Amino acid sequence: MAKQIFYGALSGLILLGLYFAVLTLVSGWDFAQIQFSDFWYFIVSLSGGFGIQVGLYVHLKNLVRIGRGSGKILGVTGTTSTVAMVSCCAHYLVNLLPILGIAGIATFFAQYQIEFFWVGLLFNLLGIIYMLNRIYQFKQL
Repeated sequence: MAKQIFYGALSGLILLGLYFAVLTLVSGWDFAQIQFSDFWYFIVSLSGGFGIQVGLYVHLKNLVRIGRGSGKILGVTGTTSTVAMVSCCAHYLVNLLPILGIAGIATFFAQYQIEFFWVGLLFNLLGIIYMLNRIYQFKQL
């Protein structure tokens, strides 16, 4: 269990580090701090949810390795986690799209930034529920 917690916590911290790195590189450290202070509850929740998903994924991987389930499930759970993180991080396209010359889409993402946070949290929660369900089914075998 310590291995799953370690990987989960580490991945959540890495995601926070990437958040600050991307925002700092694109818009500067001051902007990154302002964004974090404005939306910290979303960002910490998304990062924590991602960490939980990684920990659950490591646990599922261990169950498959000891012969308690199919490796195909790992592909599905990995895809679920990826979709959750892409949807939650899509709102940061606001910072990148003007650089790419796509101002209209950037305006759209900026206008619905909070909604993208909620979509990300929903996908995060659905990914966690899905993986917990898979773990429960493996343990029933």
